Amino acid sequence: MIISNEENKGLLGLSISPLNRRRLMNFKNNKRGYWSFWLFLGLFTLSLFAEFIANDTPYLVCFKGELYYPTVVEYPETIFGGDFPTEADYKDPFVQELIEANGWLAWPLITFSYSTIDRDLGKTAPSAPDSRHWLGTDDQARDVLARLIYGFRLSVSFGLILTLFSSIVGIFAGAIQGYYGGWRDLVFQRFIEIWAGMPQLYILIIMSSILVPGFWVLLVILLLFSWLSLVGVVRAEFLRARNLDFVRAARALGVSDLIIILRHVLPNAMVATITMLPFILTGGVTALTSLDFLGLGLPPGSPSLGELLNQGKNNLQAPWLGLSGFFVLALMLSLLIFIGEAVRDAFDPRKTFL
Repeated sequence: MIISNEENKGLLGLSISPLNRRRLMNFKNNKRGYWSFWLFLGLFTLSLFAEFIANDTPYLVCFKGELYYPTVVEYPETIFGGDFPTEADYKDPFVQELIEANGWLAWPLITFSYSTIDRDLGKTAPSAPDSRHWLGTDDQARDVLARLIYGFRLSVSFGLILTLFSSIVGIFAGAIQGYYGGWRDLVFQRFIEIWAGMPQLYILIIMSSILVPGFWVLLVILLLFSWLSLVGVVRAEFLRARNLDFVRAARALGVSDLIIILRHVLPNAMVATITMLPFILTGGVTALTSLDFLGLGLPPGSPSLGELLNQGKNNLQAPWLGLSGFFVLALMLSLLIFIGEAVRDAFDPRKTFL
C-alpha cells in the first residue's frame, strides 16, 4: 500500500517520515489495540471532567441575571439571599427555593460526588442499585458510580505520573550504564541485582504503614522499584550502539558525551522503551489498587478502586460493590494491555502493513 504525501499529511495533519508512517499503519492494523486506545482515551477524557458529571453542586447557577459556577468557585449562601457566610448547600431546599425564585440551577447527570453521603437514602447502606443510585451505594451511603468515575481518573493519573518518573529514572540509569560501561556498569548492575532481589511487596507494605499515606508518598514508594523494568532495555541498547561507527565518529570529532547520548544513541533506545510504557502504567495501577485493597494506600475517603473491592469483600451481601470495582478495573487493565500490544507491533521492524 502506497500513501501519497497528501494522504500522509491527512493522517496527523502534518508530514511524517516513511518510518513513522509504517509504525502508524502497523498500530492501526492492530484493530484491537487501535480501538482500545480510542476507547481508553475517551473514558479518561470524560473522567477529567468528573466534577461536571458527578457532583453534589450544580455546574451552573443563574441568579438575578448573573451566572455562577459553583463547581469551580465556592460561593457563600449570602450571595443568594441566605443567612450564612459559609459555602451554600445547594441541596438544601431553602437554598434551592432562594435561587429558583430569581433564576435556575443546572445539575450534573449524577447529583452525588465521590464523598457525598446520601442522608436521605431511606434504606440501610449499602443499598442496591435503583433510579437514584444507578450502581447502588457503598457501606457509607456514597454513590458507587460517582466513586468509580473519580477512582478511574485517580488511578490512571497516578499510573501516568508514575510511568513518567519511572521512565526518566530508568532511562537515565540505563544510559549511564550502557554508554560508559566499565566499573560504572559493574557497580550499578550489582546494586540493581540486590535491589531487585528485595521483597518488594513487603517493603511497600512496611513503608506504607510507617509513612502517612498520600498520593505523592505512594508515588515515591512505588517509584523505588518501578524504574527497574526499563534499565535493562535501555542499557542493552546503549551497549549495542556505543561502538557503532556514527558514535565513534562523533567522539572523534570532539562531540561531548551528553550530546552523543541525547542526540545519537537515546533515539534508538526509545523505540524499545516506548513499547514498555503501557505495561509500566498497568503495573502502577495494579500496585495502587493492591495497596488500597490492603488498607495501606490512599487516605480514607479517597475515590479508590481498591477500597471499593475491599468493601465488596467485607459486604458479600452487596455483590454490586465487588462486581462494579472488578469490571472497571478489568476493563481498564485490558485496554492498557491491548494498547501495549499494538504499540509493540508498531515498533516491530519485522511487521509491515499491506
